[in-house]
Amino acid sequence: MPHYELLYLISNKFSEEEIKPIMAKVDSLITNNQGKITSSASLGKKRLAYPIKGFHFGYYILVEFDMPGVNLINVGQALRLTSEILRQQIVIKELKTEEQINKDKEIAAKIEARNIKAEKLAKEKVLARQAASDQTAQKSAKDKVDLKDLDEKLDKILETDNLL
Repeated sequence: MPHYELLYLISNKFSEEEIKPIMAKVDSLITNNQGKITSSASLGKKRLAYPIKGFHFGYYILVEFDMPGVNLINVGQALRLTSEILRQQIVIKELKTEEQINKDKEIAAKIEARNIKAEKLAKEKVLARQAASDQTAQKSAKDKVDLKDLDEKLDKILETDNLL
């Protein structure tokens, strides 16, 4: 039996509690058409990329299910006719094998190692910049002349009769 993924948007005119019956309605629609829900998740309220029917925000719901392909048309039509749902999309999702899952884990571990290395290099650069700025500050502090000393030297120069 094919495995599908359904992502649908519920308008934000409903509260968190009011979307639960709508989600139950969609779940029952799938099960009534010989579907078996494998996972369901609410991704929360998010800003839409563009307004849909005047709404700028919506609740994203993701459902994975198994269903015969013949019944998928009925589910799609019923979802389009449901007024609470702004948009919906059903796609075929391939199930990953153990080998693919392990490969994905290895890739994720490599990415994590690169991120840690990049963070370490960034910290080293920041420390090097701080050390350089500290050295510059110390050098400029040594080079600074006190204004009183400068005034005294100018007075001595001006007091002399022979300026040339």
